[in-house]
Amino acid sequence: GRICPIETPEGTNIGLISSLGIYAGVDDYGFLVTPYRKVRNGKLTDEIEWLRADQEHDAYLAPGDIPVEKDKIVDDLIVARHHGDLMMVPSSKIEYIDVSPSQMIGVSAGLIPFLEHDDANRALMGSNMQRQAVPLLVSEPPLVGTGLEKAAAINSSMLVRARRDGKVAFVDAGRIEIGGDVYPMRKFVGLNERTCQNQKPIVVLGQEVKKGDVIADGAGTYHGELALGRNILVAFMAWDGFNFEDAIIISEELVQNDTYTSIHIEEFDIEIRETKLGREEFTRDIPNVSEKALRNLNENGIVRVGTYVQPGDILVGKVSPKSKTELTPEEKLLHAIFGRAGEDVKNDSLEVPSGIEGIVIDTQKFSRRMSLSEEERKEFEESLKRAELEGNAAIAKAFGDLVEQIESVLNRKLTDEDGNPLVEGQEHRYVAEQAHGFRLETLDIRSPKRKTDVEKIYETVWPSVEAAIDARDRRLNSMKRGDELRSGVLQMVKVYIAAKRVISVGDKMAGRHGNKGVISKILPKEDMPYLPDGTPVQILLNPLGVPSRMNVGQILETHLGWAAGKMGFQALTPAFDGADEPTIRQCLNEAGLPERGKIRLRDGRTGEEFEQETTVGYIYMLKLHHLVDDKVHARSTGPYSLITQQPLGGKARFGGQRFGEMEVWALEAYGAAYILQELLTVKSDDVEGRTKIYESMVKGENTLEAGTPASFDVLTNEVRGLGLNMQLEKGQA
Repeated sequence: GRICPIETPEGTNIGLISSLGIYAGVDDYGFLVTPYRKVRNGKLTDEIEWLRADQEHDAYLAPGDIPVEKDKIVDDLIVARHHGDLMMVPSSKIEYIDVSPSQMIGVSAGLIPFLEHDDANRALMGSNMQRQAVPLLVSEPPLVGTGLEKAAAINSSMLVRARRDGKVAFVDAGRIEIGGDVYPMRKFVGLNERTCQNQKPIVVLGQEVKKGDVIADGAGTYHGELALGRNILVAFMAWDGFNFEDAIIISEELVQNDTYTSIHIEEFDIEIRETKLGREEFTRDIPNVSEKALRNLNENGIVRVGTYVQPGDILVGKVSPKSKTELTPEEKLLHAIFGRAGEDVKNDSLEVPSGIEGIVIDTQKFSRRMSLSEEERKEFEESLKRAELEGNAAIAKAFGDLVEQIESVLNRKLTDEDGNPLVEGQEHRYVAEQAHGFRLETLDIRSPKRKTDVEKIYETVWPSVEAAIDARDRRLNSMKRGDELRSGVLQMVKVYIAAKRVISVGDKMAGRHGNKGVISKILPKEDMPYLPDGTPVQILLNPLGVPSRMNVGQILETHLGWAAGKMGFQALTPAFDGADEPTIRQCLNEAGLPERGKIRLRDGRTGEEFEQETTVGYIYMLKLHHLVDDKVHARSTGPYSLITQQPLGGKARFGGQRFGEMEVWALEAYGAAYILQELLTVKSDDVEGRTKIYESMVKGENTLEAGTPASFDVLTNEVRGLGLNMQLEKGQA
């Protein structure tokens, strides 16, 4: 119950990286402890004891799912743990009982329904893959859950919770106000792995909320509950071989309805430094670039927010000095008239890399204070004034609220030393000053009841006044101090691009039972197999993926999900304490569905019934981070390795595909001599041949003159390094 036996990485680190169990804690000495209910004379008490591993070694511990009636253990003999072994023990000997049957597993594994029916290897994959789920545009809680979803979401820091009881005074997409507290929403903020956090309020105006209530949803949550995927109508059947080997067929309906659409945020940055030749600069005046390419840049050379950009578009214009020559007075005059455009500078702009397109949602400029031009200094002073005004307004609002509530209790106006009102009719700046020096002790309150009421109001509202003062001071200090940049960097610009990713062929999907697969085909809705009532299924999975993998939990989830979807309830089945087969049959019966969970489907293309009955139901399917848009890549000509002159590898380096020795054997077996010669020479590291074949293509000829690969020269030189003079003698063929 201390470390989860399931959630650990696959591969070399298996068992080395672990996570805590659901109920595990750490004691004062740093040891892991887990809670147990105390048992006395076969009767359960409400005492909870936290035990270390050495403390529980000598005790008799019963599992959490033994039959109990009115807090008394029913059976005389029960299975218990003692000295690390399992044994049959009289119930009177039992000292402790687990607080829950799912005590031994961690959070990730605890989110898998019917975990007890899954093979451990697949449960491991299932718990790890939930961490790779992409937050979707529209979230939906699982029809079949474990009851841990709410707790997992609340502790995930994605949600916004009420700090105090109160009534919702204001709510929109950007902020919620409850009493004197203001909760700003984080809108389209980039998270790890380039996913997106967009908080949405789930309360309405005038609603009463209690302290700790969820008031706004974040990424991958729905009304305060973890919601990583969508409930999808699934059929386990083969379909023309398209779902061979774990491939998944999905309906076009999932694309049209944006069921699995997600938003991804890319971040790009560019810096300017002081170089030996002079200072780099952000500008719109870039040499040899058309006005069309610059149309989306503002006067500082930074792309405008809201612009749709594609690969190759300029995001930030930047020029670097090229040569340091003394300018003649005439040249200086030209530069003064025409700006940097006439100068000898090179284009060093930030462009959108290949494979990325989307909308610019934000740009940020950071600069050291000492590196400001006159114009920028003026702009900075204006923004400083604006920030001070905004800060004072926020303080005045919060302080005004406090004063108003105190005045209503005291039935008199609060004034300063000169008898002027504290808030009413005063400027924001004056009110902010008064707020800064306000103390409750200065109010002369005689009545003890009124004093208590005022103290209560002060305790509730004053923190929001303090927070407003603190926010203003922090903002002004950070603006005056300037941004902390790496040494040598004068300015930096960050650009954020949001891209909408619709599900497509090649994306990876998975259930919660380690049943992962890649989408192989998107079928039109009308071609999908359909139920007798005409409902087309949404996903087709291969039935052969179940027996060998031994993750039967997905089948039980399918059956129970079908009943839950039909009757509109949410089934919660915790691990090791979930719904059993008779319960699932009963649910299917009540929903008016076949008790066996199978039904005759009809082929969407012909309308004919399939020969066998098919297992149909709802499964909670996730879209994983391995998206095809990040992986698709093609190369024409690109960079070559310095030593071997062969193309580089990988998408990041715009590389080619390696044609390895096994692939060479395959072509040798076919006797495809010319294809092989082409691949190993002109398409790889034969430098002369590369140029010649390019020329012949341009001229429209069809000749191949293969030369010596550069890697052969490398080999020759390495052999020479061993002291053997190997020479290549070209004879007549």
